[in-house]
Amino acid sequence: MCNEYARKANLKELENQFGKVERVEAFEWEGGLAPNDIDPKDSVRISDTAPVVRLKGDRLVGAMTPWAWRGPNGKPVFNFKSEGRDFSHNDRVLIPATGFYEYTAPAAPKVKLKDRHLFTLAAEPWFWIAGIVRDGAFSMLTTAPGPDVAPYHDRSIVTLAPAAGLDWLALSRPSRDILTAPPAGALEVRTLRRDGVELAA
Repeated sequence: MCNEYARKANLKELENQFGKVERVEAFEWEGGLAPNDIDPKDSVRISDTAPVVRLKGDRLVGAMTPWAWRGPNGKPVFNFKSEGRDFSHNDRVLIPATGFYEYTAPAAPKVKLKDRHLFTLAAEPWFWIAGIVRDGAFSMLTTAPGPDVAPYHDRSIVTLAPAAGLDWLALSRPSRDILTAPPAGALEVRTLRRDGVELAA
């Protein structure tokens, strides 16, 4: 499951993009308070605080929110299965990202460090991840993997192109049609570490 993602863009730069999403008037920060931590992030991990975006009226509203609420067993719920669930009464959010990481077992014997792979959206410099908020924290929704992710993991987070995110917030289509994996070639993958060796960027 996805337990790390990237937002390699300054939040100020992304704000301009948020406000250009179709069918919304503008973007603003909750309470009118922009976060201090606006720098790009190569790595966002479980329990980190990161921006999520909601739809309120005709505006997108951003809020800094921790990643992963605690389940009944005390473990962090950072991914949440989407199939067979009704999200019409949930606090639906979008998580802005420029990439996400998956890890696989190395082929080389005796190497314990997992191979690391970065997935990005082929046609866009950034994308949304569909999520929900519960107990003041967000979790990413997952679905069956598409052909780009399937060789690396048996589940995938739900990624949405910038113009498609509003469908999730407004539920303008059935959630089963929104929360699906993209077609082959929609995601690009780059291996960053193989058999314990960091590869050139």
